[in-house]
Amino acid sequence: MAKAKRMYGCTECGATFPKWAGQCGECGVWNTLQETMIEAGASEKSGRAGWAGDQTELKTLAQVSVEEVPRFSTRSSELDRVLGGGLVDGSVVLIGGDPGIGKSTILLQTLCHMAKDISALYVTGEESQQQVAMRARRLDLPQDQLKVMTETCIETILAVARREKPRVMVIDSIQTIFTEQLQSAPGGVSQVRESAALLVRYAKQSGTAIFLVGHVTKEGSLAGPRVLEHMVDTVLYFEGESDGRLRMLRAVKNRFGAVNELGVFGMTDRGLKEVSNPSAIFLNRAQEAVSGSVVMATWEGSRPMLIEVQALVDTSHLGNPRRVTVGLDQNRLAMLLAVLHRHGGIPTHDQDVFLNVVGGVKVLETASDLALMAAIISSLRNKPLEHGLLVFGEIGLSGEIRPVPSGQERLKEAAKHGFKRAIVPKANVPRETLAGLQIIAVTRLEEALDALFE
Repeated sequence: MAKAKRMYGCTECGATFPKWAGQCGECGVWNTLQETMIEAGASEKSGRAGWAGDQTELKTLAQVSVEEVPRFSTRSSELDRVLGGGLVDGSVVLIGGDPGIGKSTILLQTLCHMAKDISALYVTGEESQQQVAMRARRLDLPQDQLKVMTETCIETILAVARREKPRVMVIDSIQTIFTEQLQSAPGGVSQVRESAALLVRYAKQSGTAIFLVGHVTKEGSLAGPRVLEHMVDTVLYFEGESDGRLRMLRAVKNRFGAVNELGVFGMTDRGLKEVSNPSAIFLNRAQEAVSGSVVMATWEGSRPMLIEVQALVDTSHLGNPRRVTVGLDQNRLAMLLAVLHRHGGIPTHDQDVFLNVVGGVKVLETASDLALMAAIISSLRNKPLEHGLLVFGEIGLSGEIRPVPSGQERLKEAAKHGFKRAIVPKANVPRETLAGLQIIAVTRLEEALDALFE
């Protein structure tokens, strides 16, 4: 095997140098040289590959087999949902989240249950084998079949994996893994990139499904090079507060399923438990109707969820009134307040506005516009909205109420939970009436305000 040599490549222009320097000699940008590996004779190999390309078999799209990719279950219905129906052989899944959110816990639970039927290997670079065993006993997990290894050298890990041939393997975490072919410290950009590349290559060659645990920065994004997310097949993020009870696992990239799929878990003393009906958890409201509270139907991946939105509007004593959102887009709030003033005749330029989504869910879609508007006006006028009311719809800049996707499924979810009245865009009204649910169709902001406070 040809020996690899160390080079330093510029992340801006791609130029390579035999030694590190503070400034790139080609483009002149500072602090862009990163250590990388180049296999000796790569140019000769690429040249031979060009001649071999004359014999490469080509197919049209019609000739390519499109059989469905086989999957196997992780023994967790919520994790299977986020993955798109289960794990695929040879796939690489990257899981990120804040410290203490439950990344190691859910993977240890998953592998302990999967190890009863298939071969599994848990590789930890942050904990000892005793610490992993103590957690498994505390969570009352089956411990007879899962194999655990404490190692940070990628060459040693791959040698053991080739000998044991696991069907699923966990690397906890990728920031602790290093390759002996690089001199930089573990956790650096070069180490993370090269170690991940070796793991991805092994997964595709052997068919082993691999979970990678990734650290996150203080901004909440995955630490290390951005190319790490491009290399893997699936990227999952844990959402929620570390001291809260609910955890949300969201898919932001999935080559084998839908993105923005959401799995809901509850943290208990026995680990993470699945929440099969998240709407019932998020709708744990007060018995009395209070101002500034309304329920909306949001669409997460392939299912609707009913969540409560709260607003607090109070007189501001500052020159610039505060606009604070938790779980919502702050810029969207500023736009909606402008629409409310222009087309609803309700000014808020002297009011502080605070918005919160109960349960720690992050609402990213525009279907929440009408619900936010209803909660703001309810708090401003100190008029509670009825308990059995559901609101959703997008608001345009000219004050029109626009339809949202999957409106009928949202209304069915509301009817299933006993809601009596719904204010929705006219285009989302179903053809068939839903038993026990009165649907009010609106096309303008003025009509929605009249329907809310009639």
